[in-house]
Amino acid sequence: MASISLSNIHKLYPNGYAAVRDVSLDIRDGEFMILLGPSGCGKSTTLRMIAGLETISAGDLHIGGARVNDVDPADRDVAIVFQNYALYPHMTVADNLSFGLRLRNVERRIIEGRVATIAGMLGIGDLLARKPAQLSGGQRQRVALGRALVREPKAFLLDEPLSNLDAKLRASMRTELIKLHRTLGTTIVHVTHDQVEAMTMGERICIMKDGVIVQVGAPMEVYRNPVNTFVAGFLASPPMNLLHGMLDSDRISIGDVVLPLPQSLRRAFASHAGRKVIVGLRPEDFHLKADAAPVAAPIEVVSVTTEVLGPEVILVGTLKNSSAELHIRCPRDFRSEPGAMTVFNYDLSQLQLFDIETTTALMRPVKI
Repeated sequence: MASISLSNIHKLYPNGYAAVRDVSLDIRDGEFMILLGPSGCGKSTTLRMIAGLETISAGDLHIGGARVNDVDPADRDVAIVFQNYALYPHMTVADNLSFGLRLRNVERRIIEGRVATIAGMLGIGDLLARKPAQLSGGQRQRVALGRALVREPKAFLLDEPLSNLDAKLRASMRTELIKLHRTLGTTIVHVTHDQVEAMTMGERICIMKDGVIVQVGAPMEVYRNPVNTFVAGFLASPPMNLLHGMLDSDRISIGDVVLPLPQSLRRAFASHAGRKVIVGLRPEDFHLKADAAPVAAPIEVVSVTTEVLGPEVILVGTLKNSSAELHIRCPRDFRSEPGAMTVFNYDLSQLQLFDIETTTALMRPVKI
């Protein structure tokens, strides 16, 4: 196992495009780190620089305390699993699993033992004689993971390995990866654009945008305290509702909707009183019952449509006399016709505000 440290890393291409800019990140030994962000944010490029598949334009990369900027990928002792599996089609599963070890001239007895162990761990022991074309997507993904595992590297680098799987298989493989990490305790860096993967798998999440790191923290820490509107609007599904409002000393107005501020939030937001702000309202903080939250305020919502998901219903609606849409999590038996009005009670303790110019979050008290 090994820690991974990126210090002021840049990736600049010959055409002048800066894919990664001044990225600094310390990944602890044995940590499961998620690199999360939209397409083109630089997360895969960052992973490829750790693997040695992309050169580093500036900055320092350390793995296990050793600087590896100029170390050949084969000598970094890390294993990477790609989105497209990258299996050798003419080789059997057993040959795919053992290929890296055979290149390193590892003894046949040791190779056979490792292959058998990893195949059993991943549940592919009965597939060793098959070729990739004879496997399902989920089975191919397990073989790709197994090929990385048999090497016993210092760290595993996963580049969107679950994106080609259907929803059920993705959920199953998420669980398998979590169990593998707990069993092996090896450092894992996992690239994804899927918020569910990020929230459920990572010990910490590193959110990237336009080649820079926006926020790093534990999943619930980032979820509860997004540093700006980008993080608030990107993490979770559906994400935080972001609406324009006006902040007064004791209340926030969103069009015709007026929400009183709890005393602790008045003090926290006092510096922005009298200014326009962006108001963040989480979909799950709306309640049908008035007593569902200690401090709540009624909000009238006009239904646009409902998304019935089984365990819950997502109401897409607008505030009274407003065209701005918002999403609200509702109980599974909730129903509403388009145009119908429903009164929800919003938990004021969860109210979040952002500066309208910088989009940065206004600091909230630790406890309200």
